Amino acid sequence: MPAHAPGSVRSVTEQNFTERVLQAERPVLIQFWAAWCRPCRLVTPIVESLAADRAGEVDVVRADLDDQPGLAARHDVNAVPAFVVYAGGRPVGSWTGAAPQHVLDQYLTAALRDAGVDR
Repeated sequence: MPAHAPGSVRSVTEQNFTERVLQAERPVLIQFWAAWCRPCRLVTPIVESLAADRAGEVDVVRADLDDQPGLAARHDVNAVPAFVVYAGGRPVGSWTGAAPQHVLDQYLTAALRDAGVDR
């Protein structure tokens, strides 16, 4: 498997979820999105910027709601964009809705802090 650039956002599927999320060395932020979702399209560059800013600290992945309905159901996602934070192989926080980067960063920091993961 080719290496990915630090700070890049990779796709996550049912097939690679264990490897990319549950077995990840770092905490993982999952963005659930859909191509037809305008707020998802607006927040995607913000998530990519957040991934670059947190490179080496947090892995960021995205799951397409339409292509990965099992992952969405597993995480009780019924609106997008939705976000789930994993640390140590378990979900430690989640939220729904597009927001500016500083707000997404605050949500991520709070989820990690609540899980005992220091920034």
